Amino acid sequence: MKDELEWNDLRLVLAVGRAGSLTGAAKALGLSHPTVFRRLGELERRIGVTMFERSRHGYAPTAAGEEAIAAAGRMEAEVHALEREVIGRDLRPSGAVSVTTTDTLHECCLAPILADFCERYPDIELDLVLSNSVLNLTEREADIAIRPANQPPGHLVGRRIGLVRQSIYARRGLLDAPWRQSRLGWVGPGRHMGYAALESWMEAERLSERSRMRVNTTPGMLSAVKNGAGLAVLPDYAAADDPDLECVEAVPALDVDLWLLTHPTLRRAARIRALMDFVASATRDRF
Repeated sequence: MKDELEWNDLRLVLAVGRAGSLTGAAKALGLSHPTVFRRLGELERRIGVTMFERSRHGYAPTAAGEEAIAAAGRMEAEVHALEREVIGRDLRPSGAVSVTTTDTLHECCLAPILADFCERYPDIELDLVLSNSVLNLTEREADIAIRPANQPPGHLVGRRIGLVRQSIYARRGLLDAPWRQSRLGWVGPGRHMGYAALESWMEAERLSERSRMRVNTTPGMLSAVKNGAGLAVLPDYAAADDPDLECVEAVPALDVDLWLLTHPTLRRAARIRALMDFVASATRDRF
């Protein structure tokens, strides 16, 4: 019937409800703003129900819209669960695998490992997502995560593949005294970096007040130190072998485990197992 709701209708309503705007919904769905506007209008005319109240503040769901959003959320969860179950039954090392990790880990360690993996397994296509935010593996934002974490989410499975050690670094030859007495400033994590452990350590050591620069990525912090902006805490795997940098002192309090994680229902898939085993083996002597 023409007034029946379809899954694509509910996905649209869910996206608008989550974003509170057509622009946000369009981005989430990979559509244009005019397309989302047109499809939402057509849906409401077809079923004769207003899903959202429009205002200059955005799109607020009506009572009917709230019910549709809740139903769509439940259906989405079921779809993701089905996808994981189907993928988990795959016994052949082929197909697509999405991997999320940090930009620093990729640039300083994982890039050659993943390139070797692609050569070894030509039937597996990697979709690499470099992000310092934690993607949701349950909702299939990624299949595998390679991330530093002292307490990985309990609903995921995987293995600890190493320890990321952290130290204070300066540009070689620049340090004028022991670091606590040095007149050098500090390069700290930017507020968008979300590095709470480092922020707390710098506060406890009364170093935040000496920060002359804040950067929202580790590669950015490393580059700043290399160019003489000051001292910074950096991961040893990224900085220890750099001839322009001098390791001043280790900071064991900021050491963090490195984890290789996936969703329980995906670990049986051959392509998931192949990548996890390959990365675990290749990083064994690196951390």
